[in-house]
Amino acid sequence: MADEVILLDFWPSPFGMRVRVALAEKGIEYEYKEENLSDKSPLLLKMNPVKKQIPVLIHNGKPVCESLIIVRYIDEVWKHKSPLLPSDAYQRAHAMFWADYVDKKIYSLARQVWLSSGEEHEAGKNELMGCFKLLEGELGDKTYFGDDTFGIVDVALIPFYSWFYMFEQCGNMSIEAECPKLVAWGKRCMEKESVSKSLPDQHKVYDLLMDLKKKFLAK
Repeated sequence: MADEVILLDFWPSPFGMRVRVALAEKGIEYEYKEENLSDKSPLLLKMNPVKKQIPVLIHNGKPVCESLIIVRYIDEVWKHKSPLLPSDAYQRAHAMFWADYVDKKIYSLARQVWLSSGEEHEAGKNELMGCFKLLEGELGDKTYFGDDTFGIVDVALIPFYSWFYMFEQCGNMSIEAECPKLVAWGKRCMEKESVSKSLPDQHKVYDLLMDLKKKFLAK
């Protein structure tokens, strides 16, 4: 019997994009269910009763939550192609460190750049650029963060490439001028079908985020 795979997601979510990229890398067919986060479905509330957040991967009726945990699960269950984590224990730990760094830093700073103003906005913008420079240093001259292999650090970070236009517009900054290797890496990743089909257009993301910002500030 074939696996039943369902993804509960929201299209501009960088966390959901991670899962979409991982599934595409593995060539896994799945049913996509778009969630309305202001009116969450009974299925989402049942499958993630603790955090009530997307993404949720439902594999043969069993839910897996939290994007990096889902990506690791996908890598462990579907081992037939495109490994996302190194087989070497040290390299795997190193990769998870950087994926965790992306997870803990980038989105919170992205929200600060997107939604705040004044000193808080400037601080967020400067810290975000500092994070990008640190990640660019880790990337170095490698093709991907996993050397020649597209892996979990790439999967963790590449969704935010779809937010780069928003960062530049809201932060009045040029990521390419400050981090040319990181932007080149993003363009390289976008040449992969698994990435290009999983990430929405940067301008479409920007328009949505600006609409959400107006609603957020109106509250």
